[in-house]
Amino acid sequence: MIPGWILLLVSVGYVGLLFGVAWMGDRKPLYPRRNWLRPIVYSLALAVYCSSWTFYGAVGTAATTGLGFLPIYLGPILLFLFGWRILERLVLVAREQSTVSIADFLAARYGRAQNIAAMVTLVAVIAAIPYIALQFKAVAMSIEVLSGVDSDAGVGVLADPALYSALFLALFAILFGTREIDATEHHHGMILAVALESLVKLVAFVAVGVFALGHLPGSEDLLSRFQAATREFVAPGIPQGFMAQTLLAFAAIVCLPRQFHVAVVECGDVADVRRARWMFSGYLVVICLFVVPITASGQALLSGAGVAPDTYVLALPLAMDNTALALAAYVGGFSAATGMVIVASVALATMVSNDLVMPLLWRGSLTDPDERQHLGRRVLWVRRIAIVAIALLAYAYYRGAGESGSLAAFGLLAFAAVGQFAPALIGGLYWRGASRRGVMAGLVAGFVLWGYTLLLPTLTRAGWFDAGWLQQGPLGLAWLRPEGLFGLSGWDAITHGTFWSLLVNILALLVVSARYRPSLEDRLRATPFLDPYAARPLASAGGWQGSLSTEDMLALATRILGERAARRAFAEYAAAQGRELSPGAPADRALVQFTERLLAGAIGAASARLTLTTALRGSGMELGEVMSLLDEASHELRFNREILSATLENLSQAVSVVDRDLRLVAWNGRYQQMFEYPDGMLYVGRPVADLIRYNAERGEMGPGAVEEQVAKRTTYLREGSPYVFERV
Repeated sequence: MIPGWILLLVSVGYVGLLFGVAWMGDRKPLYPRRNWLRPIVYSLALAVYCSSWTFYGAVGTAATTGLGFLPIYLGPILLFLFGWRILERLVLVAREQSTVSIADFLAARYGRAQNIAAMVTLVAVIAAIPYIALQFKAVAMSIEVLSGVDSDAGVGVLADPALYSALFLALFAILFGTREIDATEHHHGMILAVALESLVKLVAFVAVGVFALGHLPGSEDLLSRFQAATREFVAPGIPQGFMAQTLLAFAAIVCLPRQFHVAVVECGDVADVRRARWMFSGYLVVICLFVVPITASGQALLSGAGVAPDTYVLALPLAMDNTALALAAYVGGFSAATGMVIVASVALATMVSNDLVMPLLWRGSLTDPDERQHLGRRVLWVRRIAIVAIALLAYAYYRGAGESGSLAAFGLLAFAAVGQFAPALIGGLYWRGASRRGVMAGLVAGFVLWGYTLLLPTLTRAGWFDAGWLQQGPLGLAWLRPEGLFGLSGWDAITHGTFWSLLVNILALLVVSARYRPSLEDRLRATPFLDPYAARPLASAGGWQGSLSTEDMLALATRILGERAARRAFAEYAAAQGRELSPGAPADRALVQFTERLLAGAIGAASARLTLTTALRGSGMELGEVMSLLDEASHELRFNREILSATLENLSQAVSVVDRDLRLVAWNGRYQQMFEYPDGMLYVGRPVADLIRYNAERGEMGPGAVEEQVAKRTTYLREGSPYVFERV
């Protein structure tokens, strides 16, 4: 056994090493500018996927189900080998749209919908809390195994090592994950530390695996014993739930908030995705290969000693009196837990601040002059408080769940929960017909079915509820049994719950999207997501003239980003535009769009839209004009991919199109020429009444009061009645 003070010293020393690496990575970025090193760090950071559940739990699963451990590794390998274009598209779109989380990405795709962002955040947090608790349990379990402490004796809160692990990791996440308000700024120090952790846990696992090779059962040569152990694993065949777990792991690599953060938000160069295909896949293959000898040796040497299979990685070297290797295995498992907790905390805190807390604060902060200062500092403090709250909630769940089995089971439950994002996420990259109502309906329906078929049965078995309803169904209705819904039986719980939740999710998405089709505005906004390889510059300067000035835009950005970051961004924008920005000049359409993208990188796309809308409406603009200004890069950019544009421009007649609210949707050049509208007067969303009034004031509508002419013609348009007027 290893004394507890040595484990404490090693743990504190290792966390100190991570602090040093992260500090050095922030002060002197080592990898972003080195093309040979950056893909390696990126690939290792992706291995944050291998949490303590996969580090310890893979061996435990292999000991009980044979090939049952494989799907968790097979899913990501299949995505990186055959579906890597999905990840590449996500990276391209995220960089263009300045999205900072999976909630922000989905909200941006579906009309900057704040309710979608909030729903995704709630699902992610509910799924992640017990999953983070699992990491704390792994740390406590490791210490129990190595120190020989009786786990049944009960440990007080203040004597619980899991509590101090939670606080240390929360502090690390705060120091190196919330230093800058702009969440699109890459956390070089944190990612470098996570990459180091991935390397440490790989080396530790391989070292235990090599050690286990020498203790495989049998008297033949090493190769023969390894082949015999492999045949023993393969002999039972593919276990139940193999396909469902592979599907969940395939989706989890981009749907888990921490994986989206590392794979998409922290990706420095889209070319790194192609290189990571092989490096990250190779990482997972190596882990898989050494699961077999560790499990086989553990079963041969420890099965009769009452040792839990999940602890074979630690107990095997300890049983053979190899204390140094046992300590290395402990550091590897500790690395697996810390890496997951740090990145997940940062990703979830960003989502909570941007999509739950800050939208409630923006309205008052932007309208009350006394509250306008230091908004950026407030965002950072919200994220820091969220990190601490998440860590404490996870620790509370760990203390309350009791049995380790209920914690371990939540690994796959978390995968099934975040898997509900997959239809909206992947569908949003390829299907223009997906609507925000369809996505919201799918998320709600899928999450409810996930909670009913998977979460509630898990909590019931943990002792939270009476177990009778699992067998009899609620109110005695057997066809509503959560693990045998509508009489479907014979499947394991994960396959059953995954089938129903994803089926209902996808059906709701398809049916509701077909019933409430996306508006023309939403379909056009989806273009960057559907074709991320096309170049889309910001709108050219000019066109719209409003009452807000360039100085106002800079002041708004300064409140959120800070003065230095805001001025640097505006200077870079001015250099890209090839012109100087005069502080007193009216902010043109392109500058407002640039400001929105800049704010989106700090507070999320949905909150950025709310911020700009509030500010612009405060300047006296109509809501329709505000939304048009923010949504349109330019008239040509919005319609150069639509058949409507080509059709209208090839007509010799002057034609304009309005929507049901009598707002301008499309027009051709002949229409602008005939009425001699000045440049910038026509934009998508402009009330057609403004155009009629403009013509009437110039005498183009004949005799009569101007407002009477406007009212008469808008009435004809609203009723769909034909009307003819001839100018002489």
